[in-house]
Amino acid sequence: MAVTSAGIVLYKAAADDLWVLLVHPGGPFWHRKDEGAWSIPKGEVEAGEDLAAAARREFAEELGVPPPGPLEPLGAVRQAGGKWVEAFAAAGDLDPAAITSDHFEIEWPPRSGRLRAFPEVDRAAWFALSVARQKILAAQRPFLDRLESLLTDRNRQA
Repeated sequence: MAVTSAGIVLYKAAADDLWVLLVHPGGPFWHRKDEGAWSIPKGEVEAGEDLAAAARREFAEELGVPPPGPLEPLGAVRQAGGKWVEAFAAAGDLDPAAITSDHFEIEWPPRSGRLRAFPEVDRAAWFALSVARQKILAAQRPFLDRLESLLTDRNRQA
């Protein structure tokens, strides 16, 4: 059965542009990767867990702060490895320099017998939507398109 993750696309309007917060995965595999390596803050949904609750929990675990305000669904995408990611949009702001992430352990270097701890997220940053489309994992790009459509539709109705 495919794994499901849930996450939040935090956004804000600034300088006549839409900005989104993306996170860079921690650990040695992602250390030197940049374009196409960033993600929304997300994580695995536990059995029977509500998707929005899982997205809120994972946001707090990866950034060290609770997500702001109400969540709006952005639907799901399937990543290359088969994992399904369900996303929600939330308006808000936070200082990326102030994040604190949970850690995970892996054997590093491989076959060394030594476990090392790495942060789930080694950094977070705000990106203008056009730049975010280059930075984010290709499979998650539809979330940015859906967010833009959601906000455009809302502005038309206002």
